[in-house]
Amino acid sequence: MAVVPVERLEGVTRERFLRDIYPRRKPVVLKGMELGTCTTKWTVDYLSQAEGSKEVKIHVSAVPQMDFLSKNFVYRTLPFDAFVRRAAEVKHKEYFLSEDEKYYLRSVGEDARKDIADISKQFPVLAQDVQIPEYFEKEQFFSSVFRISSAGLQLWTHYDVMDNFLIQVTGKKRVVLYSPRDAPYLYLSGTKSEVLDVDNPDLEKYPLFVKAKRYQCFLEAGDILFIPALWFHNVISEEFGVALNVFWKHLPAESYDKTDTYGNKDPTAASRALQILDRALKTLEELPEEYRDFYARRMVLRIQQKAYRDDYG
Repeated sequence: MAVVPVERLEGVTRERFLRDIYPRRKPVVLKGMELGTCTTKWTVDYLSQAEGSKEVKIHVSAVPQMDFLSKNFVYRTLPFDAFVRRAAEVKHKEYFLSEDEKYYLRSVGEDARKDIADISKQFPVLAQDVQIPEYFEKEQFFSSVFRISSAGLQLWTHYDVMDNFLIQVTGKKRVVLYSPRDAPYLYLSGTKSEVLDVDNPDLEKYPLFVKAKRYQCFLEAGDILFIPALWFHNVISEEFGVALNVFWKHLPAESYDKTDTYGNKDPTAASRALQILDRALKTLEELPEEYRDFYARRMVLRIQQKAYRDDYG
């Protein structure tokens, strides 16, 4: 499969980002950005003492490829300092599942069902070390998600419904992305792709996956990846690393589901449209197969004519 490298740009100002980059709605790596002292301060020792022994809920997996659909991981709780030290190890003396298990922290609000992740609230000491590039209006801000990953950990392919900056503070990541236009080839279950191994996909099970155009970049400490809403992404931590995701609202605030604390519930109009489609498909079941097939194809054509863009990615 051909790989399209994600464009890398040095020292992009807010003005240039908003004028030249943001309207294109394509991923881009921003280099040489001012992020504060976090890129040099956030060693394992500093992280451990900065936020101490407060309890954090983490994902623990016996295998590097985490799969949200089959839930091949468990949730456990550890003191933050103990978690950081374990995540930085390759082999563990103390463990939950196996001596080479992988760890992943995705920070959440105080009550994950009601509160959004905000580094200034959940990790206030560390938040003082970070300068987040404010390339969006203050009222557009949604969340700042603090992440720590073991070396080798791979997260499932998914999309988010808000724009985001993936700020790689320490360590290295490889990110593979797919355009929203390639959704038909990604075998979706909700917001997630069933194709777990994007490097060696099972093409007997997922034959259309070869049609998806693969974009790819490697992030080093201090790099920021702009991921536009609806772009699918699959992330491997090549080293133990710390990152911060900053999500903001690209659409008017009222477009989003008010119960969404993760930034991954479809906009309310999209949810309503999908529910209406489900009802239409249920109605088609009243027809014999030959008629059902014919009218389903007519529905697809109408959707393509009315809703598809032809100037897209």
